[in-house]
Amino acid sequence: MDEAVDFRSAEAIADPYPLLRRLQRDDPVHWNDGLGAWCLTRYADVDRAFKDPRFSADRVRPVALSRSRADPETARRLGDCLGLWMVFNDPPAHSRLRGLVSQAFTRRAIEALRPRIAAIVDDLLTAMAGRGRIDLIADFAYPLPAMVIGDMLGVPRVDIGALKRWSDELATFVLAGRLSPDKYERAAASLAEMLDYFGRLVEARRRKPGAEIIDRLIAAQREDGRLSAPELLASCVLLLFAGHETTTHFIANGMRALALHPGERGALAGAAADDAALRQGLNELLRWDGPSIAQLRIAGEAIELHGRRIGAGERVYLFIAGANRDPEVFADPERLDIRRANASRQLAFGSGIHTCLGAHLARLEGEIAFPTLLRRLGDFALTEAAEEWSDSLVIRGLHRLPMTVRPSA
Repeated sequence: MDEAVDFRSAEAIADPYPLLRRLQRDDPVHWNDGLGAWCLTRYADVDRAFKDPRFSADRVRPVALSRSRADPETARRLGDCLGLWMVFNDPPAHSRLRGLVSQAFTRRAIEALRPRIAAIVDDLLTAMAGRGRIDLIADFAYPLPAMVIGDMLGVPRVDIGALKRWSDELATFVLAGRLSPDKYERAAASLAEMLDYFGRLVEARRRKPGAEIIDRLIAAQREDGRLSAPELLASCVLLLFAGHETTTHFIANGMRALALHPGERGALAGAAADDAALRQGLNELLRWDGPSIAQLRIAGEAIELHGRRIGAGERVYLFIAGANRDPEVFADPERLDIRRANASRQLAFGSGIHTCLGAHLARLEGEIAFPTLLRRLGDFALTEAAEEWSDSLVIRGLHRLPMTVRPSA
């Protein structure tokens, strides 16, 4: 393409969809000098790449150890821990690590959390009662999933704030912050704090075990050696980190979309009593402006695609946000349509063996949160025209979501 493609521009951070639409139409396998990576934007290509083992998920250690601007010791500390995350591994390591925690995330296990999640939702909304102005992220969309995954990991509620701060700093590296030159040092320092915290928590749970995910991981490490000590701590950090980030922005982006489209807000409220219609509507929120922009892969070998040659070892961004607005799959893709028949084809949680482990949990939190928010917030509206979006190339999310609310009687 002749026209420059700058993913770091303020316009692309605030609204990536016009740029992705242009690439999808004119240059679907695009090499971007600024990113030093290939960019795939069409649904068929993104979905296929998620399932193609030639596109490796083992992307942290190659980046941290050889491509970063960090000093070697900082890069090593990041690579040593994050390289043990299941999401950054291919089989067989991925299969083993995912298998150790997957039982806690089955549909049945997650459904059993419904009363606990509903109680947290009620408590958060009760705390907001009587206020005409709220920040939906700080007051609701962040604390809900953070409390849920914290409870599942045995993290005391009083510690959630500290873990949130460390998680935010770690996100500058993990989620590919575009404008953070010191992201490696900040991420490494916060990662060290999180590892120290979970090291102390693990020792406490060894002395007084419970029945949460962390106890299952400890048992796997202690009883049959399926999990090493570093893998145990790395898995705790991953679950805490990943267990809230996506759901926070799913809820916030979805409520923003409904504020911008009052007719669709009414349609979703009307669907609340019908489980299938509600799920369809939530899939449409995930498709239209979901929490995921892209995921990164490494080409394990040379790959030919649409007449372009992706070299072995080169980085490839799979643009979920582009795929979810591909007109070849979704008719009139720029339109939010809560009744869209094929909205379930959206790729917000990925696809293939790396489909988000917490997708069932995020969906359940959404199924409980959205109808309750619509019922209890009543008439709500956005209060800031100038929105501050995260500069992440992976996550699509706001830092704040101020709203005026006029609660229902």
